[in-house]
Amino acid sequence: MLRLLSYWLGSLTVEEIMKKNVLIVEDDPDIANLVKLQLLDLNCDVDMAYDGLEGLALFKANQYALVILDIMLPGMDGLDICKAIRSMESYVPILMLTAKSTELDRVLGLELGADDYLTKPFSVLELMARVKALFRRVEAMQAAGNKQQNTGNGHKDNEKQMTVGEIDINILARTVKVRGEGINLTAREFDLLIFFARHPGQVFTRTQLLDKVWGYGHDGYEHTVNSHINRLRAKVERNPAQPDYILTAWGVGYKFTEGA
Repeated sequence: MLRLLSYWLGSLTVEEIMKKNVLIVEDDPDIANLVKLQLLDLNCDVDMAYDGLEGLALFKANQYALVILDIMLPGMDGLDICKAIRSMESYVPILMLTAKSTELDRVLGLELGADDYLTKPFSVLELMARVKALFRRVEAMQAAGNKQQNTGNGHKDNEKQMTVGEIDINILARTVKVRGEGINLTAREFDLLIFFARHPGQVFTRTQLLDKVWGYGHDGYEHTVNSHINRLRAKVERNPAQPDYILTAWGVGYKFTEGA
């Protein structure tokens, strides 16, 4: 809780955040209005939709810095909306809300491209920590992209492209090929792979990975790291049960291979 409060109190201030447009797609008016009030405090403009079809129509008609998306919606469910958004060219972070307690729904959302999820009921502090973390990550991606676009020939190619064993990573395009074939990674899986590849041999605990990749730390959410590790291994490893790249440091956490 202290770690979470430090992010809440010490990270982005209202003055530091440029006004952002956020879309909330949530059929419960009480929850939608509660989330809207918190986002207004972060200097955001907020559009709200109470059914899936309306939400997707709003997304197509406007530009948003974040979509907060319920899974259970009338008209069109959140998983289908998430899939539709990810089929479009522009990248927008998606935070999914779910009242369901099954891991399957959360996994499906993440597999379809959601960046994060919260299970109802959730605390306002935790919601805002997640929103701020997503804003920070997008701003860091944009800053890195601008830096690389302005980079001259004197800089190393690995700022734009990384090759680790059989894995080829195009950082600018945010694409990955494994053994010459393109694979589909969610935004968070891509960030996790890049973080590991940039720190070969270094062991990270699950809490440290939450801090570095997700942008927040919260006791009890280490299973989120485990789920992403398992899915990432399934996509990049020849044998996920005996990984060559993303290795388990037993009793501690995970590390990326040094020998690839």
